[in-house]
Amino acid sequence: MTQAPGYSITIRMHVTPELHASGQIVAAVTEAGAVITGLDVSDPGTETTVVDLSALAHDPDHAESLRDTLNALSGCKVDQISDSVFLVHLGGKIEVGIKVPMRNRTDLARAYTPGVARVCTAIANNPADARNLTIKRNTVAVVTDGSAVLGLGNIGPEAAMPVMEGKAALFKKFANVDAWPICLDTQDVDEIVRTVEIIAPGFGGINLEDISAPRCFEVERRLRERLNIPVFHDDQHGTAVVVLAALINASKLVNKELSSLCIVMSGAGAAGAAVAQLLLHAGVQNIMLFDSKGAISTNRTDLDPDRTELATRTNLEKFSGSLPEALVGADVFVGVSQPNLITASDVEKMAKDPIVFALANPDPEINPIEAAKFAKVVATGRSDYPNQINNVLAFPGIFRGLLDSGTVHITQEVLMASALAIAECVNEKALSSVYIVPSVFDNSVAPAVAAAVIAAAKEK
Repeated sequence: MTQAPGYSITIRMHVTPELHASGQIVAAVTEAGAVITGLDVSDPGTETTVVDLSALAHDPDHAESLRDTLNALSGCKVDQISDSVFLVHLGGKIEVGIKVPMRNRTDLARAYTPGVARVCTAIANNPADARNLTIKRNTVAVVTDGSAVLGLGNIGPEAAMPVMEGKAALFKKFANVDAWPICLDTQDVDEIVRTVEIIAPGFGGINLEDISAPRCFEVERRLRERLNIPVFHDDQHGTAVVVLAALINASKLVNKELSSLCIVMSGAGAAGAAVAQLLLHAGVQNIMLFDSKGAISTNRTDLDPDRTELATRTNLEKFSGSLPEALVGADVFVGVSQPNLITASDVEKMAKDPIVFALANPDPEINPIEAAKFAKVVATGRSDYPNQINNVLAFPGIFRGLLDSGTVHITQEVLMASALAIAECVNEKALSSVYIVPSVFDNSVAPAVAAAVIAAAKEK
């Protein structure tokens, strides 16, 4: 079994000096299947030594079995086991800082009363000045109702907070955008829209996150109509941008034009619909989209308005067979749905040099190792395989460009430009089947995307 990269633990234990010196601790933990990453003496003591052992474990059950293994050693008693992921989240992951000095009364008078009253009056006389005289021009609200959080489903606003905090931290890290989690205790479209509308004056942009389909489409549509700041649903458009960027580069590797690709997609929710729309805008002409009930086509009478519109532009031959049947002869599979839907045998029946983007998280539509037996390029949403399709490549730079340019409308041209910028961050000499998108830690990506957004906004 492979250790999960996110399941790192620290075991604090009291051991006798003799046991610590014998090497039995290391041997026992290693034999139990954990990978030791550190062994530190916290308190040397006299009769017993306090030791912190850091390790990679499989899962919580494995961690508890390590406790039993260590307690079975003569001279060892485990005090506690700490999960490093939980330690990172203690007290939250973000905080508010100040940008101006507060050293004395003069500083206070400038930053607050009485000086601040003059600034308030200036904004009252010209509301547009809020962009320059407040944090508005660099602040984004990360808004969720907790209805579709990661792969966890409808877990509610409190449970969604760690994800939204993480999103805010990524905004700051990669684009120096100040973002704040807004977790709403409602899943009513009218209430969500009205709440965001009345808090919007304090923000320069709205990032909708983890709101389930089809409500997310309506929320985004209505907010874009009512607000004079950009509204971006990352689950839709961030995913679409990175998928397109990856497909541009994957197509180069297999010497195929985007317009010639036959693409089969599994998943027609928020991400799937947006991916299909952007691929069509990019020139792809042949897309077959599947939801949980089968192939989407104009023959179906059970489609909501958004899927009905997609049906008029995809699956023009009205195919009604199964997903594996649709893959026969297809160039590309894009999955944004659920685990274990296709097999290596299905990939083998695709066209020459097939491309497989299995993006369901944490378990993809096909095991990437199985897919790679026949696919020329395999991408996933995971960080422990090559070609991670990660929205971090898109949303920080997109918002940096939107905020800096004062752009309100997020058009398909803006999204296309963002995808091209991401794709171009991969040098053609470096392009390979295991490197079709840049690393999320590539510092050139966000500025390149921001510049592309600004340029695209000027051209409209």
